[in-house]
Amino acid sequence: MSTTGQEIKNVVLVHGAFADGSGWRGVYDKLTAKGYRVTIVQNPLTSLEDDVAATTRVLDLQDGPTILVGHSWGGTVITEAGVHSNVAGLVYVSALAPDAGETTSQQYEGFAPTPEFVIDVGADGYGFLNHDKFKAGFAADASDADAAFLRDSQVPINMAVFATPVKYAAWRDKPSWAVIAADDKSFDQAMLQHMAKRINAKITNVPASHALYVTQSGVVCDVIVTAAQNAAAGAR
Repeated sequence: MSTTGQEIKNVVLVHGAFADGSGWRGVYDKLTAKGYRVTIVQNPLTSLEDDVAATTRVLDLQDGPTILVGHSWGGTVITEAGVHSNVAGLVYVSALAPDAGETTSQQYEGFAPTPEFVIDVGADGYGFLNHDKFKAGFAADASDADAAFLRDSQVPINMAVFATPVKYAAWRDKPSWAVIAADDKSFDQAMLQHMAKRINAKITNVPASHALYVTQSGVVCDVIVTAAQNAAAGAR
């Protein structure tokens, strides 16, 4: 569908691994105060197919052009789900952005390890972030209370998802924006910059941890608003 000239007031927010949709509350509050219609996806984190299906169900409910936003693993999800006809633009928030045919794990190849981001994998193949390393690796700039809540409300992810190839790459056809946390300990900074530049995203850098969708909700909100305005005008 062509969205040029249509005002974009719909936003769909997609969380990443080890999290649920509650972390988007600050972004939700700021966007809704500006008059946007915001919906938050709750990914099951059981497979790429399941997460894309969960996102697609929410996109089906939108009444017009929509900005689709993904944090971290949510970037992989919006890359595939973003081919939906309602999606006018994509916003990657310290997020993964594979190409069609690539796996998420391939995005890490050639980049530095992140020793503070420790995943404990159970016998069933699902991973949680390490309890003791959680704040340092995921939410270093959050308050102790907020970091503890994020840690204790974790949703484990099926680690097999990282080896699943993406079928489609919506960023090849739709304008993209990226918000990158300069102090992210979950991804090598060079990896984040490389992914964002490869998809030709308009990049905003912010001093923040991987939990920037919580701690820098104002910046994230502003980029989403910019995406909505520019996608409606057919610009980047």
